[in-house]
Amino acid sequence: MVTHPDQANPHEFNPWLHVSSLIDKAGRLLGLDEGMIQRIITPERILEVAVPVRMDSGEIHMFTGWRIQHDTSRGPGKGGIRFHPSVNTDEIAALSADMSIKCAVVNIPYGGAKGGVKVDPEALSRSELERLTRRYAFSIAPMIGPDRDIPAPDINTDTQVMSWIMDTVSMLRGHNTPGVVTGKPLSIGGTLGHAGATSLGVTICTAAILERLGRPMNEQRVVIQGYGKVGAPLVKLLSDRGMKVVGIADVHGAIHVPEGISYSILAKHFADAGTVVGYPGSVHVPADELFTIPSDIAIPAALGGVITEQVAETMSATIMIEAANGPTTGEGAAVLASRNIPVVPDVLANAGGVVASYFEWAQDLQGFMWERELFTQRLEKTMSEAFKYVWQRHLELNVTLRETAIAVGVERIAEATAIRGLFP
Repeated sequence: MVTHPDQANPHEFNPWLHVSSLIDKAGRLLGLDEGMIQRIITPERILEVAVPVRMDSGEIHMFTGWRIQHDTSRGPGKGGIRFHPSVNTDEIAALSADMSIKCAVVNIPYGGAKGGVKVDPEALSRSELERLTRRYAFSIAPMIGPDRDIPAPDINTDTQVMSWIMDTVSMLRGHNTPGVVTGKPLSIGGTLGHAGATSLGVTICTAAILERLGRPMNEQRVVIQGYGKVGAPLVKLLSDRGMKVVGIADVHGAIHVPEGISYSILAKHFADAGTVVGYPGSVHVPADELFTIPSDIAIPAALGGVITEQVAETMSATIMIEAANGPTTGEGAAVLASRNIPVVPDVLANAGGVVASYFEWAQDLQGFMWERELFTQRLEKTMSEAFKYVWQRHLELNVTLRETAIAVGVERIAEATAIRGLFP
């Protein structure tokens, strides 16, 4: 079950309590009544499943998986599936609530959901990973579908994992169901612009806040935590707009390159070495000191809960863009606010991925693929309009961008909930 306040360890960051407290605060800021606030906070469905897998050795190993639908007042649930050893109920519940807010902030007709399996996928062979995926998909199949809940890739899942899930559900239903997941390969109903969409959304938000703060893009030094599906494309996207990426970190460590990192050289180095560490001419920096590197913009693009009070106190940058899901703890957010460091929160900054998923889903339902140019144009328009609205409400409410974005999401969910009423 999702942790309640009296069950939580006060010394340990709990993502669910953090997110639920933010929703509660937003509801009170908007003047919502207690019943409405609790309806928005409480997840609609929590499914925990046993995932038995026959290993290549012939042994049976047991894993645990979840699918949580937080809110579907505005449309079907939407949210990724992650395979990671840290996965637990509170993490998935928090991420599902984030998705509810995120979809409402960018004003697309989705609710919020999330899923995951507690597993280290690097310890599995490809055949073991496929069996795990298909068994998990079988177990959550009653909850998912184009009109119910549409999963997508997340940490340690990709187009291949989505393909296995789509195929499993299609076999169970007896017909092809391309709209059951997004983030698929083009050959089975994917879309031309999905890859890199989250990174593009982060870039659009970065440019937007720089414009409103009157800071030229070509004078900005950036550090990025994470060199994966989001962090890697950001190096090129930001560099192409004139910004200088001076630091980057992966699981093996961090590097500092004061003159700026070349996207092409880093991509080649990473392909050869499997890490950013050792980039030609770079200075090695302990991974936990990345954000102390002299910079103007900090972009956490890895796991959640990494911007703690201590990290926030020593951060060199004067703007932060949250490319990861839930990267900042409550204490960290308070420190950043006290230091007057603007933060474009995850529910806005990294929403490019879910907007892309929405476009893919719409194309699957239509049976018609959009041109890449149309896809990119609509993504940029959606993200720009979302940022513009959040910024306007930020000035009206006179609270942080994080509090504003969550208030915008909660306000839209509350409106849908109130209009639909309460059954029975």
